[in-house]
Amino acid sequence: MRGRASRWGAAVATYVLVLALAVLSPEDLGAQRLTYSEGQPVYPAYEGWRRHADGTVTMMFGYMNENWDETHPIALGDNNFFSPGPPDRGQPTYFLPRRNRFVFEVPVPENFGDQELVWTVVANGQEHKAYGTLREDYYVDNVVIMSETGALGAGTSSPEIRANIPPVIDLEIADRLTAEVGEPLALVAKVTDDGQPPPEGFLDAEAPEPDAPPLDLLERALDDVGGSTVNKAVGLHFMWLVYRGSGNVSFDPQQIKPWEDTRTHANSPWAPYWLPPELRNPSELPEDGRWVSEATFHEPGTYVLRGRADDGGLYSDVEVTVEVSP
Repeated sequence: MRGRASRWGAAVATYVLVLALAVLSPEDLGAQRLTYSEGQPVYPAYEGWRRHADGTVTMMFGYMNENWDETHPIALGDNNFFSPGPPDRGQPTYFLPRRNRFVFEVPVPENFGDQELVWTVVANGQEHKAYGTLREDYYVDNVVIMSETGALGAGTSSPEIRANIPPVIDLEIADRLTAEVGEPLALVAKVTDDGQPPPEGFLDAEAPEPDAPPLDLLERALDDVGGSTVNKAVGLHFMWLVYRGSGNVSFDPQQIKPWEDTRTHANSPWAPYWLPPELRNPSELPEDGRWVSEATFHEPGTYVLRGRADDGGLYSDVEVTVEVSP
């Protein structure tokens, strides 16, 4: 398990690099912020494959949106497709910022052999591809998933961690709904979990004030040179996100971010000082396990909302399709 000493060491290194960044002019910092906020490409990513208890095999895909703030609605078609075979394999059409790992799985037949499954994404005029294969070195299991997402201690191979199972979600609404623009839509899901891994945050220290040195710029610089490794706080949480659709959707209450937003005050399990609800404010963790939210759609269309329950190590997803009329 990653110890507190290593986390404090990372914090000290972060502070030192912040001081180094302080020599940059406000103009330089502003340019860096703009560069990484928008205008960058989306890289589809092949995460690996796994075999399920029933013998079926699925390939796992995610993506890296180089932007810190810009989301990308990319419809199915020439800019978002799989090959060979059906171009629609359940991939997202709404791309959230930054790194999103293990986003969806594609079943492959038993006789897939040494073939490749290719996912192509075009964003901001740049085309990139991910190549799925069943090579043995791409095999993943739950421990690999926990390790790759950076869960604190969850990637170790203790009996307790290996016994961890994903949370279970029971939708208390239909999986196909209708809504009107501007009218809140109730979303209710009941989540149960095995309590593993135990909840833990990043640092037992007071978070810096909002006007403290710009750690978000630091994280961007580290990411740009490949010098950072994500850490993820563990503890049960649940969030809704837009998975397919092209319009703006707002949620109440504000949802925890499912992507690796490592900025200081981000509401993300990968952000410094972030705490899971159980540690931050136990009243945020529903005693009956029922997570109640509202979604408001600002444009008509067809949307797929995804609900994700995450214990910090493993996750489960449910999806709700919503037809939104003017």
